[in-house]
Amino acid sequence: MEENLIALEAVLGPLDQPLVRARSGEEAMKAMLRQDFAVVLLDVLMPGMDGFETAANIKRLDQTKDVPIILLTGTDADSDYAYRGYAIGAADFLTKPFDPWLLRTKVNVFLEMHRKSRRLEARTEMLADRVAELERTVERLRKQCAGG
Repeated sequence: MEENLIALEAVLGPLDQPLVRARSGEEAMKAMLRQDFAVVLLDVLMPGMDGFETAANIKRLDQTKDVPIILLTGTDADSDYAYRGYAIGAADFLTKPFDPWLLRTKVNVFLEMHRKSRRLEARTEMLADRVAELERTVERLRKQCAGG
C-alpha cells in the first residue's frame, strides 16, 4: 500500500541510502535482478506473489540468495507467519506498527554488513592480483636461474 511505502521511506530516509520501491513481488524480483541490494524489506501481504513467495524466490537465485530479508506484517498476522518467514530464509520479522528506531537500527546493521562485505571482496581481489604478480615473478626468476 502506498502509505506503507511512504512510511518506510520516511523511517529509512535518514540512513541516506538509495531506496527502491516495489509494489508487488514481481516488481521486487525484477529490481533485484537489475542491481545489488544490501537488504530487502518485504510485506507479507502484497498483490500477486506474497512476501513469502517473493522471499522464497529471492533465496532460490544464486544472484540474490545472500541478500538479507526483513519481513513485515500487520498485528493481526497468523501466528505461524514468523516461523514461515524464518523457514524460507528471512533474516528478521517485524510486526506493524513497528518501532521506527528499531527498524532503522536493524536495516543499518545489514547496511554495515554489506559495506564490510564489499570491502572484504575488494581486498580479496587485490590480494589475488598481488599473489598472481608474485607467482609471475617467481616463475621469471626460476627461468633465469635455470637458464644461466
